[in-house]
Order: sequence, then C-alpha cells, then structure tokens
Amino acid sequence: MIPVQGHKDKKVAVLGLGRSGLATAIALEAGGAIPVVWDDNEAARDAAAAKGYPSTDLRKADVWDDIATLIVSPGIPHLYPAPNPVVRNAQSAGVQIDNDISLFFRSYATHEWDDFDIAPQVVAITGSNGKSTTAALIHHVLQHANRPAQLAGNIGRGALDIDPAHDGEVVVLELSSYQTELARALTPDVAVFTNLSPDHLDRHGGIGGYFAAKRRLFTEGGPDRAVIGIDENEGKFLAGLMAEGPSDDRVIRISVEGKLTGPGWMVFARKGFLSEYRKGRQVASIDLRGIAGLPGTHNHQNACCAYAAVRTLGLAPKVIEAALKTFGGLKHRSQVIRVLDSVTYVNDSKATNVDSAAKALQAFKDIRWIAGGQGKEGGISGLSQHLGSVRKAYLIGDSADEFAAQLGDTPFEQCGTMEQAIQAATKDAQAGDTVLLAPAAASFDQYKSFEHRGDDFTDLVNVLT
Repeated sequence: MIPVQGHKDKKVAVLGLGRSGLATAIALEAGGAIPVVWDDNEAARDAAAAKGYPSTDLRKADVWDDIATLIVSPGIPHLYPAPNPVVRNAQSAGVQIDNDISLFFRSYATHEWDDFDIAPQVVAITGSNGKSTTAALIHHVLQHANRPAQLAGNIGRGALDIDPAHDGEVVVLELSSYQTELARALTPDVAVFTNLSPDHLDRHGGIGGYFAAKRRLFTEGGPDRAVIGIDENEGKFLAGLMAEGPSDDRVIRISVEGKLTGPGWMVFARKGFLSEYRKGRQVASIDLRGIAGLPGTHNHQNACCAYAAVRTLGLAPKVIEAALKTFGGLKHRSQVIRVLDSVTYVNDSKATNVDSAAKALQAFKDIRWIAGGQGKEGGISGLSQHLGSVRKAYLIGDSADEFAAQLGDTPFEQCGTMEQAIQAATKDAQAGDTVLLAPAAASFDQYKSFEHRGDDFTDLVNVLT
C-alpha cells in the first residue's frame, strides 16, 4: 500500500467504494487523512462499513463545510452525460476534486528514495486498444530481465494498493481515460499512447473530450520519454505537440502501417518484423511472426509500444526479443484456448468495440465468428471491409438482430446464447478454421463483464469433446 501524502488531519471524501475506492480510503487513512466515504449502492456501503468505513451521504449539501478534497472513483461519470450530484455539491462548496491516480503520483516518492542507488520509475500506458496487453508485455519483459517491477492501475492491483518502491523498481500503470481525465498530478517517467478509436463517447462528451482525457497523461506532467502510436491523426498531433523538432528523441513514434523515416527515434512493424530506427539508421530487428502470444497486426503494435518503452529503460534488443518470445498473451485478448480436431478456439472477449473487433478479424483466417451482446452506436457497420475471412457469423445477445441486418452477404446464424453459438460453430467448423469470440459489443446484456463473458466461452470450449 502507498500511504497518501499531503492530506494529514484533513477530511477527504471518497465517492465510489469499489476496488479503487476502498483502496483509496485505506491509503488516505494510512497517511493520516480522515476518509469520508459514499457510494450510491447500498451493498457497497455495507461492504465498506464492514471494513471500518461507515458512510456519509455526500449528496447532502450540508456535509461539505470541513471537507478538503473529493476523490472520485474512475467508474463514476462526473460531467457527461449528466453532472454527478455529489461532484456538483463539491464544486459548489469550492472543494478540490481529484482521483486516486493523482494521489499515487503525489505519494509514491518518499524520503527513503534518497538511499536508493537507482530511483524507481513509472511507465504509464493509455490508448483505446491494446493498453492492457502493452502494459502486461512491458511488465513481462522487465521480469524476464530480472528488473523489479509491479503492474497496476486498470490492470492488476489498484495504484495505491501496490507495495512501496524498491531500489531500481519500475511500476507499470495501465490508465484508462476515466483515470486520466480528473487527475491533478500525472508525472510518469515514460508515457505510452497506443492508438485512438471512438469509445466511451457518452462519458466524455464526444471524441474530442475522449482524446483530451487521454492526452492529459502527456501534457499535464511532461514525461521524460513519450512513446506515441501515430497511425491515427490524434497520435500524429500528439507526437508533434510533444516534440521540439524532427530529431527530438524524447518522442518515439510507433506505426504498423508503414516504414517510418526521419532523424528521430522510430519503432515500426511491417510484414511481421519489428524494426527500430534512430537518426535514420536501423538499430535492431525482431521477427514477431512466430510468437504465439502476439498474433496479428494489433499485437505487433503492442509489441512495438512495449519494445520502445523498455528500450528507454536501458534494456538491450536481444534481451527484449528473448522476453517477447516467452509472452503467453493476456486473458480475453486474442487468447488461444485450445485446438480441437485442428480447429482453434480464440477468446477475444475484450473486443467490445468495432475497432478492436476489426483487429481480431484481421489476425486470423477461416473464421467462425461469435459476435453480439449489448451493441454500441452504429452496430458493426464499420466492419464491412473486415469480413473477408469470416466463413460464418454466430450471433448472440441483444444486438443479434441489428448485427444480422449489417452483415451483408456474410452467412450468419441467430444463436442467442454463448453455448448455442459454440455448439453451432463447432458443428460447422472444418480443419484449419478458427472459432473466434470477438463480440464487437459490451457484455452487460448477458454477463457481469467482458471477463465473465470470456470465462464462459473458455469453460464451454474446454468441455468440448
């Protein structure tokens, strides 16, 4: 746990009592603050009370007189699609609003660091797709190289729930837009931007607000190094914003759409080969094609981002290459579950939007595609150019009818449930086919989360005979 600094003897309100909210209350108390907690959900309030944190109704205007700061948990919308009443009360009372990620950056460094030979560092990763895999991959490479490292944020443990720093340690933080949008302190040593595609638009008031939340990781604190995917206009803009000029190697540009040239620092992947260029000359090359844990172009982009990040930490290309080859992949993200009768079953339940589903569909051939769930705006109309490898679609969930109407000439079957879809796909599959769960939809019509959905797929596939 990281005790929160700077709030000793002050009342600090915590809105939201899930994993990060409870961890925040505990860390605040450990640092001498007085946590005042609230959650609209009664079960969450009861769980917090059982841990010694009784609730105070922050929806009431008369409780704010002696509260110094409000910490908002990432899952709680504060401005869009409608102002949160607790946040509005805090604003009316002139109370500072912050979040747990900001508390981490303000509290991680301590006087004990003066005795360290090597100061700890923080690598923070954001973006629309691939940030979890990139974060896990960076952590894996560091562990493989025997560098002390912890994985936290939107993956693994909460940022304030990690262990205090060790000499030379690296903390790898995955940060969603929900975690960057309110943080008053964002000061990573290395910041990584994977890519941008429309998502969470209601929460951020549109694509501009979504990008603004992401870019704060770079513009608020000024990282020593910025690793930026430039295959979208927003990435190009961000790289230009951060760099002093073409040869500024504090910015490392990443691409999987073509060779990058110029006097700066570049890492790109073409035809399955990762290349590093500096000052116009190739420094290293890695063949990614045989790495089972990194299938497809989207994972090659993740590999480029991770490679660049750990290069800034001093790791040699050969060390990184050896580590990449031992990466087993991340659950629910192009995860190969099993091969049965020469048919491969792949769980990509994390593909909750069109862009991530498109990347999964491009990574495999001869696909039996399980799709559907709680559809997002536009359905799967944006996938029409990526259906060439789909032999047949098996539709589940609330969006099944909408998706069926958008499939064009692609054969499909209305299955309703995951179990029925797997049975139908397995019955139709031929040797060499891939049964791919890449829903292009949220999970909440039938499941608690995309993890719950992916686990159901995995369990059902593992009992096939």
